[in-house]
Amino acid sequence: MSSPATAPPAPNNLRRIVAASLIGTTIEWYDFFLYGSAAALVFNKLFFPDSDPLVGTLLSFLTYAVGFAARPLGALVFGHYGDRLGRKKLLVLSLLLMGGATFAIGLLPTHASIGAAAPVLLTVLRLVQGFALGGEWGGAVLLVSEHGDAKRRGFWASWPQTGAPAGQLLATGVLSLLTAVLSDAAFGSWGWRIPFLLSGVLVIVGLWIRLSVDESPVFREALARAESRKEDDERLPLVAVLRHHWRDVLVAMGARMAENISYYVITAFILVYATISAGVSKQTALNAVLIGSAVHFAVIPAWGALSDRIGRRPVYLLGAVGIGLWMFPFFSLVDTGRFGSLVLAVTVGLVLHGAMYAPQAAFFSEMFATRMRYSGASIGAQFASVAAGAPAPLIATALLADYGSSTPIALYVIAAVLITVVAVGVAQETRHRDLSDVTPAPEADPAPEAEAEAADARTV
Repeated sequence: MSSPATAPPAPNNLRRIVAASLIGTTIEWYDFFLYGSAAALVFNKLFFPDSDPLVGTLLSFLTYAVGFAARPLGALVFGHYGDRLGRKKLLVLSLLLMGGATFAIGLLPTHASIGAAAPVLLTVLRLVQGFALGGEWGGAVLLVSEHGDAKRRGFWASWPQTGAPAGQLLATGVLSLLTAVLSDAAFGSWGWRIPFLLSGVLVIVGLWIRLSVDESPVFREALARAESRKEDDERLPLVAVLRHHWRDVLVAMGARMAENISYYVITAFILVYATISAGVSKQTALNAVLIGSAVHFAVIPAWGALSDRIGRRPVYLLGAVGIGLWMFPFFSLVDTGRFGSLVLAVTVGLVLHGAMYAPQAAFFSEMFATRMRYSGASIGAQFASVAAGAPAPLIATALLADYGSSTPIALYVIAAVLITVVAVGVAQETRHRDLSDVTPAPEADPAPEAEAEAADARTV
């Protein structure tokens, strides 16, 4: 008999929670990706005008990477208070911080107006963005995972993950539209500010929806138990994570390497590579990412649903190995300079990335006990981003500058794939774990796993 914490929620309530998480993550990722696209397209000229174009792009991507450096701090702070106070309160705060920083970037004077202070202020605002995003992801996926039906957790938890391609789609779409209707001079002068200022409107919509949802029932039940015991581990979730779940944190970090690096090579670095090496226009490169992001959005729930049937690990490994095999064909297609080939390269890459990204939300949520889940999932995900996504466009651009070839870049991604394959390969399958458990997960017991597999087979 299901406990109140694990009983499936009413369908309408679950859809509202999924919508709130999805819209919130879409806005946060829109803000974050908007910066990455602008860094590739115009920030080198606006904030680092005295540098060689490729060096300016490197400096621009360096400020982009700074946002990732702040994400672990956000994971620590938001994870700690999210495990003590609840998921919802911290998600509202993260949305306000991200939206405010993005809106401020749209008002920021450039190097031509205030000199060296311009890139300094840009870096500070990027730090705020990274701090907010470091706390957003864990809370958003947990809110859905802890509300959702356990048998379809992979599917429902994958919807907040679609906020990444939705945000990419929105950011790239706005930039693509502006570059299509504005001259290069107008876009560089004032047009680039419009997408950043739009964030203010999006945040108002996101807050209205996010404030309407309830706190996770799994967390409320765990909090009630904790208040009657006042154990040190539960008052300090970070201590509990490091004591009970350090292996899971390492697995999560390793799992993110291929997923994170490949994504930023395919969506951010490609805007540099396609324009410099393949000779295509900014508009063409943006349109290819736009189409690929739309397909990415569509396939993520399908991959999540598949992880409910066959497990998180098989789907994740399929995506990791696939992206490793795709890297050399990816760059070969981009090198042709043809729009169709560019779209194919980006789209296939993002479909394979989705096989890693979709089950990640449920996979990481299921690794950790309730009263340390926000901290554990956030730390594992965001600490990896410092070594993975943060330097990915920077390293790829530097490799291109040094070698003038895509081969070292492809090998760089393949090296990340090997790390991910090892990490996911040694991990335990998690899809049958009970999220209402407030204690650290025990070592895998093959008997319950076998019984669950048999039950699945009977329902097919």
